[in-house]
Amino acid sequence: MGKSEANVLNRRLLRSYFSTILSISIVLFFIGLAGLLVLNANSVSNYFKENIEISVILSVESEQEDALKLVSDLEQYPFLKDSRIISKDEGVEQMEELLGEDFLDVFETSPIPVSIDVTLDADYVSADSLEVVRAEIGQSSLVDEVVYQRSLVDALNANLGRISLVLTVFIALLLFISFVLINNTVRLNVFAKRFTIHTMKLVGA
Repeated sequence: MGKSEANVLNRRLLRSYFSTILSISIVLFFIGLAGLLVLNANSVSNYFKENIEISVILSVESEQEDALKLVSDLEQYPFLKDSRIISKDEGVEQMEELLGEDFLDVFETSPIPVSIDVTLDADYVSADSLEVVRAEIGQSSLVDEVVYQRSLVDALNANLGRISLVLTVFIALLLFISFVLINNTVRLNVFAKRFTIHTMKLVGA
């Protein structure tokens, strides 16, 4: 092999080393980024779950004091994260925004009851757990109805599950690519040193 051919080969090897190292660095960067997303996925999931509200609607006869008593009872349960009492006046204001200011004209007395907006610990925001929570809250004689958006909860859990699956597959694919790149780099290095290795074999190294 001439000197010029050796120089050309060395330049090709250097370019190959550079491109391979750059590729491995990019892949490892994305692996680290995806790993960071996976580590924070649980926090993001909990944030969304703990912002889903359950409306506890009390009987029409119930007053603010009854709602305070019920909140005090609910605080004994591990599933409760936060609660907010919606007074009858606040309920009327909300309904006026939706239906107009004259919606009460057909009623002799206000039909809007006191209600409590409840948020749960993230561990309890699933279809089965929410049914248990609803049954537990509904046992109180003060409670007329417990309402939550079942479709929203199902969609949230399904989408979070898909995101976690996609991230896992993405990380596995990047790990495979990095393994292939590192393997090729080692093979390339062995190929570049093949004459030195052959010489060392001849002298018994």
